[in-house]
Amino acid sequence: MSIVKEDFRLAILDAALAHIPFDGWTLAALEAGAVDAGYPKIDAVRAFPDGPAEAAQFHSEVADRNMVAAFIEMETMPLRTKEKVAALVRLRLEGVAEQKEAVRLGFGLLSRPQNAARGLRALAKTADEIWKAVGDRSSDFNWYTKRGLVAAVYVSTVSYWLNDTSEGSRETWAFLDRRLDDAMRFPKKAAELFDKLRNNVPRSDGIFAALKQRRMARRW
Repeated sequence: MSIVKEDFRLAILDAALAHIPFDGWTLAALEAGAVDAGYPKIDAVRAFPDGPAEAAQFHSEVADRNMVAAFIEMETMPLRTKEKVAALVRLRLEGVAEQKEAVRLGFGLLSRPQNAARGLRALAKTADEIWKAVGDRSSDFNWYTKRGLVAAVYVSTVSYWLNDTSEGSRETWAFLDRRLDDAMRFPKKAAELFDKLRNNVPRSDGIFAALKQRRMARRW
């Protein structure tokens, strides 16, 4: 994707985020975003030809990039793996804190059967970006189990965060620490958690394998 195309999509998405809490992830919200960004309504379709689900996935990809950028810029880098993962998840959620309703609606949209594969790709890419930022270089079965583990922790944390009304989301961060403590204390359960994730989300077979092939081919 060219830089111009990327900027074009970002401009429409950023403007549409003001409408999504009221209109949902809909063509109407994207069209309103296009107009607010100074484009004709039809450009919403040009930016996201596959519709609102593509826009929600793009929103997730942008959040991934912002998460990694914020992590790299941390003044004090965590030393332990668990602390690095916790910092990345927290940075990602803090980065979309003002877009919580858009995140909630996006989760709902990408969990629909017709969008499940797209939603899984977004989730798997988030998990992969977290581990790459941590410095993971595994290439055996651990590549799958680590990403499945983080994906499971991430999904449960986001679900908790969406309903958290505590100041500064402090209850969410405590929840995240507990989930990561469990995961790191019992690493042998990683495969079990990965299997549970695969069994509970439609059409997950092959998603992580396909994404690993793309990573190895440097296609993202």
